[in-house]
Amino acid sequence: MPSPTTKNTVFADRFSRTTLSRFMMSALLVVVAAGCSNNAADATSNSSVVNAAATKVSAAKVAADNDPAVVEALQTNLTASGIEERIVSAVPTDMEGIYWVTAEGLPSFFTDKSGKHIIQGQIIAVGEAQPVDISAALAAKTAQEALKAVDKKEMIIYPAKGETKSVIYAFTDADCGYCRKLHEEMDDINARGIEVRYLAWPRSQESVPKMEAIWCSQDRNAAMNQAKMGADVQAPSCANPVQEHMALGARLGVRGTPAVFTETGEQVGGYLPAAQLAEAVGAN
Repeated sequence: MPSPTTKNTVFADRFSRTTLSRFMMSALLVVVAAGCSNNAADATSNSSVVNAAATKVSAAKVAADNDPAVVEALQTNLTASGIEERIVSAVPTDMEGIYWVTAEGLPSFFTDKSGKHIIQGQIIAVGEAQPVDISAALAAKTAQEALKAVDKKEMIIYPAKGETKSVIYAFTDADCGYCRKLHEEMDDINARGIEVRYLAWPRSQESVPKMEAIWCSQDRNAAMNQAKMGADVQAPSCANPVQEHMALGARLGVRGTPAVFTETGEQVGGYLPAAQLAEAVGAN
């Protein structure tokens, strides 16, 4: 296996490639180092002030075509400021002149039509019966597409028992207490018709070798089971998707574990007991 020094360098470089990366990831790094939560708001960068399921972002907006003019303007302005990140898309939101931006290796953010401003966080529309998070459906669509693109062979999957009623994706860490609580209920979760697909999200530099060893084990499920019980899993070094999972998690705004997503891209936890999880994902 590569030396610990190499591992630490890779982990640190993952979040500090450029000025924008360092700026946008500064808060993320703090929680990555210590984030282990049973609270949905702690599992991603999205606040729980507004329920994503109750938002009124129209399907037309979610499916709207990327605006290449905004992408070009934003990319030009970033380049002028010495920032290297590649902008993938800019989609109009329900707020006039504001766009939802997807970039490589970064959580999504907002920009204006001129591409001169980067806005992080939620934008809440008020004036209706309840507040509306205008980004929620867009964030879910981003997550849905990104998670669907992950090869099943690169995940550790615990299939449902009997009929598969729901599939969830869980960013996990072997040492996280709430991740272990979730894993302890795996039989119950699977028995409720829920398939669990694990992706790696090591919370610290020290966790990276352990997560890579799990993914490099001949029997990944057995290795994961052992690691969740505190065993020191060892395996020969191999090509593995841990760094790619970390990059994906960063793009989706993951900042704590477990971070649980549905197939539709909605983030539902944080740790939830099996019965509550089944209710949250519609597997009752």
